[in-house]
Amino acid sequence: MFSALPETQRVIVTVAAFFAAFFLALTLGKILKRRAGVRLGILYQLFCLTIALYAALSIYGVHASWRNHIGAVTILLSTAFAVALVDRYVWDWYFEKQKQTPIPHFLRELVALVLFLIALLLVLSFGYHAERELKGVVVGSGVIALVLGFAGQNFLSGIIAGMSIQINRPYKVTDWLKVGDTYGEVMEINWRSTRLRTNDGIYLDIPNNEIVKTTIVNLHYPTEVHAMRIRVGVDYNVPPNRVKDALSRASQSANGVLAEPPVKVFLVDFADHAVTYEIKFYMGNHSRINEINDAVRTNVWYELKRQKITIPYPIRTLHVQRAGARSISEDHDEARAILRNEPLFQCLTDAQIDNLVRSSRLDHFGRGEQMVREGAEGESMFVLLRGAANVSVAKNGAAIQVATLSSGDCFGEMSLLTGEPRTATVRAERDCYVMEIGKNVMSQIIHDSPECLQQLSEILAERKMGTEMALRETPPTPEQAAKEHEYRSVFMNRLKDFFSL
Repeated sequence: MFSALPETQRVIVTVAAFFAAFFLALTLGKILKRRAGVRLGILYQLFCLTIALYAALSIYGVHASWRNHIGAVTILLSTAFAVALVDRYVWDWYFEKQKQTPIPHFLRELVALVLFLIALLLVLSFGYHAERELKGVVVGSGVIALVLGFAGQNFLSGIIAGMSIQINRPYKVTDWLKVGDTYGEVMEINWRSTRLRTNDGIYLDIPNNEIVKTTIVNLHYPTEVHAMRIRVGVDYNVPPNRVKDALSRASQSANGVLAEPPVKVFLVDFADHAVTYEIKFYMGNHSRINEINDAVRTNVWYELKRQKITIPYPIRTLHVQRAGARSISEDHDEARAILRNEPLFQCLTDAQIDNLVRSSRLDHFGRGEQMVREGAEGESMFVLLRGAANVSVAKNGAAIQVATLSSGDCFGEMSLLTGEPRTATVRAERDCYVMEIGKNVMSQIIHDSPECLQQLSEILAERKMGTEMALRETPPTPEQAAKEHEYRSVFMNRLKDFFSL
């Protein structure tokens, strides 16, 4: 139609057609991008350029063979536009927004690859009619395919492995895996590789053809609850059952260790310098493995220290007593001063308090450890010599802090004097050094001084009322005064029964 026009007009019309087609396609892309959120990139801009060029050549009347090549490139680039529309309206809008079904990244890329292959087949089937022309393309593409085949063996095997992973689904995003000696959280699964993130925030991009060759341990399948193990060496002189009990108590109370399934301890080896025990405990999300392992090991150290169980050194140990270190006698002096000012013991003589201190034991508790647990059985009380602790009680499934303890405070006296379960949980806020007074020591003193029973019952009744008011957050009332009087008689009877008076 335009071949009859003069050359100058044909050039002008051709240039106008080029720019019109280019800007029309570009404007359409901008509208779709801004109003519909279709993600279009550099490939769409190239598509606009080639379609404009093909339109201009057609209008100018160019019939050279290379025009077919430009048309073929235009069709291939149009797949980028088609993929963007499928991503926006099929995957994002229909499946994820309407059906609330997340689509794996791998499936998106697989569909994009299929669309590209369809376009390529259409180009080869209908775009090249001349046998000679097609033969040249086939020969040229065969050489290129041969080169790419040798260079892309790993690439193709990665795609095949990725398809296998998507079909079998041995893991999914957010799962924690053990791949070889590496632990990591699955962040992305694509057609070529699996991306993991370690606890140190390091990203590992492992090709799928490599990951399928190794043993994969999925720590979150079928649930995220899984077991971990820690080994501890203990002195040969300590009976195994005593060690197992201590390790079980220490591990079960560690922050992050699940109550069910319970902790198990196994004797696994008689080593050169120690008997080796293995602690098997259960945890949830593996992202906290460093903190939980630390809590278990820390609790084990403090528990073994309290039980006078030694973790032996594999080498000779030289003990040096520093001149400035505190002695046991200084700790006893400090405990005597605290007990003398404690209302519970004001009825005792100096000799009785001295005997109480010398017959009690000194223990260490680490930061975060439970020194007593609400509801647990107990027949002892504690004197906090150094450190700080928080006192909490359970209410409606939540722990409510009711007091803070510091050096010089006492706790647990209710269990010591009446044998009833612990009424509150006391957790070390900092490392604590405490003296524990047991029932056998207190029993002898009360038998020698039965006149203390009245004072002890009054103090216990007063403290119980204080705890109840703290929980209810109510001021004192006349009814509560009558209740306190009732508590006194109740505690008097309990004291007599508990100490067999």
